[in-house]
Amino acid sequence: METAKHYIDGAWLNSVAGREDIRNVLDPATSEPAARFAEGAVADAQAAVAAAKHAFHETPWRQSPRVRGDVLLAFASRLEEKKDLIADWLVTVNGKLKREALGEIMVGISELRFYAGLARTQFGRIIEVEPGCYSSLDREPAGVAAIILPWNAPVALLIRSLAPALAAGCTVVIKPAHQTSMVNNLVLECLVDDPRLPCGVVNSVIESGSDVSRFLCESPDVDVISFTGSTHVGKLIAESSAKTLKRLSLELGGKAPALVFDDCDMDKTVAGIVGGALVIAGQQCTAISRVLVADSIYEDFSGRLANALKNVRLGPGQDPQSQMGCLIDLRNRDRIAGLVDQAAQDEKLLVRGDIPTGPLARGAFIHPSLVEVQNLDSPLIQQELFGPLLVIERFGSESEAVARANASRYSLASSVWTRDGLKARRVAAKLKFGTVWSNTHNKLFAEAETGGYGDSGYGKLHGIEGMNDFLQTKHFYFETNV
Repeated sequence: METAKHYIDGAWLNSVAGREDIRNVLDPATSEPAARFAEGAVADAQAAVAAAKHAFHETPWRQSPRVRGDVLLAFASRLEEKKDLIADWLVTVNGKLKREALGEIMVGISELRFYAGLARTQFGRIIEVEPGCYSSLDREPAGVAAIILPWNAPVALLIRSLAPALAAGCTVVIKPAHQTSMVNNLVLECLVDDPRLPCGVVNSVIESGSDVSRFLCESPDVDVISFTGSTHVGKLIAESSAKTLKRLSLELGGKAPALVFDDCDMDKTVAGIVGGALVIAGQQCTAISRVLVADSIYEDFSGRLANALKNVRLGPGQDPQSQMGCLIDLRNRDRIAGLVDQAAQDEKLLVRGDIPTGPLARGAFIHPSLVEVQNLDSPLIQQELFGPLLVIERFGSESEAVARANASRYSLASSVWTRDGLKARRVAAKLKFGTVWSNTHNKLFAEAETGGYGDSGYGKLHGIEGMNDFLQTKHFYFETNV
């Protein structure tokens, strides 16, 4: 089996100290070993941060926007050339469908090309505040950025932080999820072989625990933390980073509601909600997890949705007939199964998603479930479940729909389903979510910023604002009449 290694100061290695701690990564569809990774330690993180700090201060990287743009464009081209190989690995270690894997990689390629252009357009501004007296506001890279990643979308989530960080002129230390570290390495290979990239600008340290992440948060030599993951871990990162007052970009948990009004296109809405809910088997922070339906169509709509969920075809990611892949591991499969068992006791279960028998039983597969809940205090509504378990609720009026949707600390994404464009816009203005889609869901792209409120974090990713966390403004004052 191939082994994912650390990348520190221009070299692939198992450890800076020569230690050998090699561990297995399982294919979640079969529970069989698929790859290996080198377990990192604090010493590896220290070396990576030192290399990034040296590269930031001692190489011309931060002063070379044209080079940075060209490097990102070349990175995008190499990634496109290797997309099939990387997608196959992504299916193997993550369990998602092949089309989901390819789509994710293409999102990353688009992101790289977008920020390649922005690398050459970071202008400051200047003003004459009094006769002969000038204030120059210069945009500068923030310094060393640490990127801490989850396993669910390791290509897209890496690049949406890495691309703006490099475009801004920062140097980086990446801490990928160990489950998808092979994918992380294959992506980085498309970048780090570029001779225009100085050693130390990009570094990566793998770990399955939290010591490396904790060091990155506490180190005074790390200036920015960009983290995607759970709200619980995000709060720990904020706490650990407080002592050094470093800048944070946190995209955390989600509990995305879909508000279904009685004038929606029923067939398109059912199909859109199934697709929006079951992306990566529901293991996406923007995936639909709550379906709020108008009373007047509730019985008809809930029946159609239940029927659609019952007919979703489970299967391995490489099978083009599969409509939903597996979860990341057996522990999470069993966690979802336990939530379904509890829901069967406490609520009305419209669709019970069981663990399949036969060949799929060896993997982390579970059929989607649908549970009817009306109590807003229910954990099924208030907690992020991160799996193919949907909650369906009913509402009597537009104001009640908005109030129910907003009755959550998670405020990352939502969608409104109606033929009335004015209603969609009116409702969107009242929803306390960082993104609201109309008659669709999960439309994410490089040009448009995303980010949440409340327990879904802060800071923006994608778009022009996605670079803000990696830039700082310096005020230089000078006089010409002295």
